[in-house]
Amino acid sequence: MTAGKSESYEYIFKNFKGCTIMKKFLFFLSLITLLFVVVACGAESESDAQANEEESQSNEEAESSEESADQPAEVVVEHELDTTTVPVNPGKVVVFDYGTLETLDELGVEVAGVPQGNLPPHLEKFEGEEYTNVGSLKEPDFEALAVLDPDLIIISGRQSAVYEDLAELAPTIYTGVDTANYLESFQTNVETLGEIFAKEDVAAEKLDEVLAVVDEVKASTDSSEGKGLIILTNDGGISAYGAGSRFGYIHDELGVAQADDNIEVATHGQNVSFEYIAETNPDYLFVVDRNTIVGGEESAQKTLDNDLVEGTNAAQNDNIIYLDPYFWYVSGGGLVSVKEMAIEVKDAIQ
Repeated sequence: MTAGKSESYEYIFKNFKGCTIMKKFLFFLSLITLLFVVVACGAESESDAQANEEESQSNEEAESSEESADQPAEVVVEHELDTTTVPVNPGKVVVFDYGTLETLDELGVEVAGVPQGNLPPHLEKFEGEEYTNVGSLKEPDFEALAVLDPDLIIISGRQSAVYEDLAELAPTIYTGVDTANYLESFQTNVETLGEIFAKEDVAAEKLDEVLAVVDEVKASTDSSEGKGLIILTNDGGISAYGAGSRFGYIHDELGVAQADDNIEVATHGQNVSFEYIAETNPDYLFVVDRNTIVGGEESAQKTLDNDLVEGTNAAQNDNIIYLDPYFWYVSGGGLVSVKEMAIEVKDAIQ
């Protein structure tokens, strides 16, 4: 091989080798560039996602802020004892009225303290240690209340005498039903509680359910000619109650006609005798046994086991109705009791 050809081949080889190296360099350069692009796009996508998340959170906070602006911080409650300004959604709530307690339970509102003596069976969960025992229905435990430091106290008739003392501890409202205007005051109480705890929709729904049952009972009593007498038995003693009384719901709202239109309206009823029951001769005898609640030696059945009562239309037609004393005597005025009381009367009339 000649020297010229040899040099030519060597030149070609060197150039070929240089091209190969250059191609490899360009390939790696392209690869690195591509990686930078991918990383940059990923970072941009992550940044966009974070921005979108922050924007969504900002919108939610704005909506929440608007809702908070629409929701008042306080509610002014006019009640039988006073006009009281109450915080919306108070944190620690003490309830002395069992009707209100069952209403709050139905609305899904948590309470902090209750009087735990004589709790009705349907409210027995409030006997738990997570609830502060704040005394009895008639004697609040002011020391326990001071330690609990409630944001709202709710009472009814049994605590009205110590209203001012309770009001010094926390905003206090009265939610006892007006027996002369039972259903309307019951509705007002439920609506007020719905407003205080921002549960207006739930309160309206629950009220509709109760009023639907009341309407059913009225339809039954409208077609019945029977007359009723309401009595409370107390260890052998008897008291009668009529329209406008604590048990007047039967006559005033559920439409049962009275066997005696002249019964005295009094807190403890009108004292009557077995002879009175025989002379009145009701078609329905509605009985509330107080001894079931407070204890005693003589039950209502034993008290009424005599010839004078047995001779009445109510006894002859098996229409002596022993009402649930927890609903009628202890709670009452709440979403549960008002409905169950109506159902008891409806079952009796039918």
